[in-house]
Amino acid sequence: MTQPTSDIAFTPSVKAVQERMGSRAQYARMEEEAGWSDTITQELSDFLKGVDSLYLATANADGRPYIQHRGGPKGFLKVLNNHTLAFADFAGNRQYISLGNLAENNQAFIFLMDYATQTRIKIWGTAEVIENDPGLVEQLTDPTYKGRPERVIRFHVEAWDANCRQHIPVKYSQKEVDAIVRPLLERLEQLETENAHLKNPLPTIV
Repeated sequence: MTQPTSDIAFTPSVKAVQERMGSRAQYARMEEEAGWSDTITQELSDFLKGVDSLYLATANADGRPYIQHRGGPKGFLKVLNNHTLAFADFAGNRQYISLGNLAENNQAFIFLMDYATQTRIKIWGTAEVIENDPGLVEQLTDPTYKGRPERVIRFHVEAWDANCRQHIPVKYSQKEVDAIVRPLLERLEQLETENAHLKNPLPTIV
């Protein structure tokens, strides 16, 4: 019998907890009906075009986890094929914890959050560090972005899932706030100008 894709997260230990807490039947139905996808769908691809921030989780050989933030221009996390993502890794604080972890344990996880739409995406898979490939770096880099790419992180998708929106606060980036506020400020300026004209007395006709 083919194992459900969600088994990458729903280990026997997790399933035992689900059983104890009363949610195992619900997730068993999910696994039977559709389950999680191991393919980058058009829906996920479209979502990634708006992504400008992600969290990459890795672990060392002993299983000690580490989460690192990575950002870039919108769409910096790109689809290479139906099972592969990649992004340019820009110069940072030079701790190299993620790189060291991946050198001894290729298991990785990407967490994506869009607060404006209350959407979160979880992606399981493996990752590899690609160095000395200027062609791939160029493919993944926006030349107008200020960051300096040093290498590429290539991520092989094994499963992904979109979580529910419960408890996700609605937040907007500065650019999104500016886009919302700008027409309001322009309208306010227009109304103030019109109000100033109305306050001016009409010229006396002799």
